Amino acid sequence: MRKLVYYIATTLDGFIAGPDGADPTGPNGFWPISEDYIQHLVAEYPETLPAPARAALNVTAEGTRFDTVLEGRRTYEIGLKAGMTDAYPHLRHLVFSRTLTESPDPAVELVAGDPVAKVRELKQQEGKDIWLIGGGELASALYTEIDQLILKVGALTIGSGIPLFSHKAAFDPCRWELTDHTVLKSGAAFLTYARANES
Repeated sequence: MRKLVYYIATTLDGFIAGPDGADPTGPNGFWPISEDYIQHLVAEYPETLPAPARAALNVTAEGTRFDTVLEGRRTYEIGLKAGMTDAYPHLRHLVFSRTLTESPDPAVELVAGDPVAKVRELKQQEGKDIWLIGGGELASALYTEIDQLILKVGALTIGSGIPLFSHKAAFDPCRWELTDHTVLKSGAAFLTYARANES
């Protein structure tokens, strides 16, 4: 069965964006983009690079991990503000929103219904794993469905911002097992966790 993987960049203090929710890697962003960080993304997660980055880096690799990307409306709108109606044309792209009534791009599927039901349906389909890009509210709604966490931990703190899971998440402690890790010279760490089997 396909896995739902929350693959996301986070600060040491657990924030995925600043208080304004803007792209932390954008022109006025605070996220440090080092050469070894980019090289690791290209080598290990090429399908998670948005189309403009893939073009700039001459990345054509299909990738082996994901063929589907899920995001909430606020996360999707970051791309829209940058002029991209589909940042991931090389993946099946689903946006969860109860307010968008028409997709700005024919290749982007809008989902207005229950995210959990949709993810359970996707998991039953053939294919590679499913990438949950964010944001925190969608991750909270899908908290019980996340099978794996891949955290790109930056060597910085920001004090406040959008957390990994929104305050709407229910209190539900879960154990995770570290299954892989890569620490780059620049200080960033890629940490992979699998949901622990509860006994």
